[in-house]
Amino acid sequence: MRLFTLLPLILALLFPAAGAAAENADPSGEGRPWRVIYVEAGPYRDYHLILRGLAQGLHSLKLIEDLPPLEADDTEDSAPLWRWLSEAAGGDRLKFLADGFYSADWNDELLTAQKKEILARLERGEVDLILAFGTAAGEALITDEHQTPLMLLSATDPVSAGLSLSAEDSGRDNVHAQVAVGYVDYQLAMFHNLFGFATLGVPYDSTPTGRNTMALPAVERVAAERGFKILPCVADLEIEDGNQSFANLKNCLEVLAAQSEAVYLPVNNGLQHERMAELLAPIIAHKRPSFSQLGPEETRLGVLMSLGETDFQGSGYFGAATVKAILDGRKPREVKQVYLAPLSMALNLKMGRLIGWHPPFEVLAAVDELFNQVVGYE
Repeated sequence: MRLFTLLPLILALLFPAAGAAAENADPSGEGRPWRVIYVEAGPYRDYHLILRGLAQGLHSLKLIEDLPPLEADDTEDSAPLWRWLSEAAGGDRLKFLADGFYSADWNDELLTAQKKEILARLERGEVDLILAFGTAAGEALITDEHQTPLMLLSATDPVSAGLSLSAEDSGRDNVHAQVAVGYVDYQLAMFHNLFGFATLGVPYDSTPTGRNTMALPAVERVAAERGFKILPCVADLEIEDGNQSFANLKNCLEVLAAQSEAVYLPVNNGLQHERMAELLAPIIAHKRPSFSQLGPEETRLGVLMSLGETDFQGSGYFGAATVKAILDGRKPREVKQVYLAPLSMALNLKMGRLIGWHPPFEVLAAVDELFNQVVGYE
């Protein structure tokens, strides 16, 4: 039996109904649907996949009537899916506002302007639920300036970023921050177990958003616990100019590959998939093992290994169950936040050969996805 056929039952057990009195609760008390908006700092593949999984979960829980079409997995643009939800989702519980899709295209000034517009709409009572995707969107909208229910999805480490009081408690009645406990810890523990490096090269942006997005406190904690040293390369990686952020990351990797024993590649704007071979060239030249924080997609392109969610369907269904609990009368803060993500290990055999590493049998036996190319590398 496939996972998605079991998910409605699993979610019903995880999120029991709030009680008959709260059933069909709505913010107006008039029986109208909840009006929902979407906010992201910029387009990102994971956001699209989680939104798609969320829509599938909402359909399974009968909160929308129609199932959205499955779009290409490699798209970063969530706008077409949101447009479909606003026009065709159906049902009387949720209304996805056609003018409620906000993407700042990774422009801080635009995100600030959009925040101002959103806060004005909240003050006018035009929005009942905010779906905030990613750390930067959470930083913009988890604030004392409003009390509108907000769900934070796809933030690397909401607790370290100060967006949730703890893994179990957001600290704000109107906020639910989905937390994948130990995600970075699992990644670095596995990587260190395999290679036993004494130094780990880590490029990251020095801004609060950059440090929070890549969960720097968690990386530093694991390094202290396991006794390896972090060799940082701090650079402007979250800037609007994509070519400059790519050049900055490339310079970092050239330095780190020469000075460290292994390299950890956190999520950032410089890590551009269509130019992955160019980024990985110094890692290959110095024969360093590499690990992608993002997950299997970057391993498919050439990074040695990763541990992460493959399609984010489970994360989306978890979010759908959270939506139902809120609609049924629970405060966002009262709903379970901790999500135990089904993690998949991915390994790139071609990269292994290029750096002179041949994985032992027990590693191969544990791998969920094997790749045998470094895209664009001759």
